[in-house]
Amino acid sequence: MAADVGATSARTVVHKVLNNNVVISLDESGRERVLMGRGLGFQLKPQDVLDPTKVEKTFILDAGTEGERERRLLTEVPYSVIEAVTHAVDEAERMLGRSLGRGLTMGVVDHIQFVLERLDKGIRIPTTSMPELRVLHPQEFAAAARMSASISSSLERTLPDEESVFLTMHLLNATRDEPNGTAALLFRRVQHVVTTVESGLGVRLDVDSPDYARFILHVQFLLQRLVSRSMLRGSDTSFFEFAKHSYPRSYAIALEVKAYVLAATESELTDEELLYLVVHVERLAAQVGSGDGADPPVLR
Repeated sequence: MAADVGATSARTVVHKVLNNNVVISLDESGRERVLMGRGLGFQLKPQDVLDPTKVEKTFILDAGTEGERERRLLTEVPYSVIEAVTHAVDEAERMLGRSLGRGLTMGVVDHIQFVLERLDKGIRIPTTSMPELRVLHPQEFAAAARMSASISSSLERTLPDEESVFLTMHLLNATRDEPNGTAALLFRRVQHVVTTVESGLGVRLDVDSPDYARFILHVQFLLQRLVSRSMLRGSDTSFFEFAKHSYPRSYAIALEVKAYVLAATESELTDEELLYLVVHVERLAAQVGSGDGADPPVLR
């Protein structure tokens, strides 16, 4: 969906009426313009002149398959949902200080309507809380949490807690200047590394601890360095050999991560990268009282 356009002219003729709240007119170039507002289309017919004071949102409808999908959503989804999502996206844009595009709005409308339909049938698809998101993307997570609360309030429906996670992913796709799915792929890889560490230590990590936050950021930067081929390298192997023999369990877990990274990215971690990984894992192990014994070295 194209971005919002300016206010309607003093005389706007109806081209099609999708429902009582959504009307389509034609602009000067013959493009279909969607106009939304409560009661805007009530008792209107094609060629009628609508009341511009009732228009709350306007935008140019995309052509082709995407435009047809948007038209279907605008026709079938209750206006209360469209209104609630539109308001929530406006809030998110203010929080993040940038335009998120109408494509995000329609994506979230589709998602929220599906959630509501599942809830009406007593179906809930739970997901993990994904605390990594709060560390890696704190601004988007905060905006998503606010969106979820805003939509819940507008609709007077309690959305599941995990909606903050799903909405964060929608925001990431809208705000990252990367190929579709890049942010989500990086996040899934971070999650896999966390799961590997937790499995190796036999514990659930304290997601609110500073060590956990440092570890998540380290893994993110490590994976980004792999993509940019700028991995850490060093000529002094003594520190690596010390960590390898002093923290055997953390080293074994780091080797599992190394194997996963190789399979996922076809890039092999250097000993320097492995060393930092060992130290971070050992810090996490010490946090939960399951370390190899000695204090982990401090790397700055």
